[in-house]
Amino acid sequence: MTPKNTTHAEAAETGIETGPEVIRRHLATLDDRPGVYRMLSARSEVLYVGKARALRRRVASYAKMGGHTNRIARMISETASMEFITTETETEALLLEANLIKQLKPRYNVLLRDDKSFPYILIEDGAFPLLTKHRGAQRAKGHYFGPFASAGAVNRALNQMERAFLLRTCSDTMFRSRTRPCLLFQIKRCSGPCTGEISAEDYALLVEDAVAFLRGRTTRIQAELAERMRTAAADMDFERAAIFRDRIRAMAHVQGHQGINPRLTAEADVFALHREGGQACVQVFFFRNHQNWGNHAFFPKVSPEMDDAEVMESFIGQFYSAMRVPPRMVLMSHPVENGDMLSGALRALAGRRVAMAVPRRGEKRELVDHALTNAREALGRRMAETASHARNLEGVAEAFGLTAPPQRIEVYDNSHLMGTDAVGAMIVAGPDGFERGQYRKFTIKGGDLTPGDDFGMMREVLTRRFGKLMRDDPERQTGAWPDLILIDGGQGQVSAAGSVLADLGVIDVALVGVAKGVDRDAGKEIFHAPGRRPFALPYRSATLYFLQRLRDEAHRFAIGAHRAKRAKATTRTPLDDIPGVGPARKRALLTHFGSAKAVSRAGLTDLKAVEGVSDAMAETIYAFFHGER
Repeated sequence: MTPKNTTHAEAAETGIETGPEVIRRHLATLDDRPGVYRMLSARSEVLYVGKARALRRRVASYAKMGGHTNRIARMISETASMEFITTETETEALLLEANLIKQLKPRYNVLLRDDKSFPYILIEDGAFPLLTKHRGAQRAKGHYFGPFASAGAVNRALNQMERAFLLRTCSDTMFRSRTRPCLLFQIKRCSGPCTGEISAEDYALLVEDAVAFLRGRTTRIQAELAERMRTAAADMDFERAAIFRDRIRAMAHVQGHQGINPRLTAEADVFALHREGGQACVQVFFFRNHQNWGNHAFFPKVSPEMDDAEVMESFIGQFYSAMRVPPRMVLMSHPVENGDMLSGALRALAGRRVAMAVPRRGEKRELVDHALTNAREALGRRMAETASHARNLEGVAEAFGLTAPPQRIEVYDNSHLMGTDAVGAMIVAGPDGFERGQYRKFTIKGGDLTPGDDFGMMREVLTRRFGKLMRDDPERQTGAWPDLILIDGGQGQVSAAGSVLADLGVIDVALVGVAKGVDRDAGKEIFHAPGRRPFALPYRSATLYFLQRLRDEAHRFAIGAHRAKRAKATTRTPLDDIPGVGPARKRALLTHFGSAKAVSRAGLTDLKAVEGVSDAMAETIYAFFHGER
């Protein structure tokens, strides 16, 4: 259950003073240095995080009685205390504000809900550079190209670049261990550097072509390949000419998937904001080397009283604080409140100048207009999906006799193979659909469980999940408590789950089991709830379809977790259980002896001869396999 927010009236009842007078008392302790401030409620909940060029002047504006929007006035009336952090520069204040907003998620701030990193294409440095997809911090040395809007966009580009440039995509371990070319060489998607099928000099030329292509110099590369193709054909070397022909086609295919390629704008991120019905969509397009490298739609949580400038500034600040390197130009559909300050922050992140503009005409304006169209359409689709989802939640409340549509549904399922590699899974759905960031996997730890005991596994999963909730949030101050628990199973699973919740003192969360009906056909599900006879929902009803999707998603997630655990178990060896033997020592031992069984039979002298294994570690390994642990 989601707790109610503390209002000014509720705070007054508890004797805790809130409002402008509380804010006014802080003014005597502040000066006009830049910094970040936090406004806290009577329950110490962070209401708002803000930045200021001059803390005293900014806070003084909140101490005035009038001139505020309803949202700001509400926030002031709920403020019981404030906290401050001073910084050396305005740029530091802006970056700190973005970090705190992401961490604390205050109610009155714009919240960027999708905070994943975008993928890049990486061509690593080395004798035979690797072509691969990369996410996260750019620690490896090499050439990075991106960001791309999605992993799918990168995968499609990589797939065609393999055909165009024949660069290796295998790991360094596999590259060093090959004794003959792999299948990719046979189907002409790799030049075979692992076994010397191509010289280092010729491979370096392929890398040079690939880098030039990704930097936008496509015309020159294609012209050179065309000339090589004609030369090979003139020399009657038609097989070599066909290779160049295929490379040209593959390059054209990559370009064909780039969408709109601007002629004048080499490198830019385009931000377009569209608002409607109290919701917002920010569409971000990425342009690199005169190529469109995809787009991504974000749906930040905003208040209707926030103006467009505030939404745009807060969004961009949070967007680039998530380990994203700003491009040389940022184009926006709306101006921001503190453009100089934001530009300075982006300059600090990039280590060079970052131009920011709201274009009015020309190609840049066309790019912004295109992004605006996409933002409007994406928000329209989301609003339609949200309305449909809201109707589904209302149907669930009616079907299960809930007092209100559930705001958080948790669905549980187990997966195992004859009792082995057992895992439990929890998925979460809410008003915005599936909340994949809230999904959880549980490795079944119960040593006293009978293999395949589904009831025992369900008891363990729920005991761990709700035991932690009772310890961490007994007063239900956060939104982590579900309004409805769905169990994939019948009366037995529901009874097991109900006993766990009763033992923990959780008595006000609805619990329902979804059991397969006659002949296990979809549409004939039987629902079980404590204190109620089993019942079914009307065949082909929208609510039934929705509950089937929830059940199937939990099933999919549980099976995926089980398969991942089983796949990991197949690569485990006894070496993994030896203290002090990590991946490097394990690799050295297997390389030296050939197998884990050979390691277990090795003598102490042979173990000491392995590179990277000290005398003490050799004795530990020997003792592990010979009963002297």
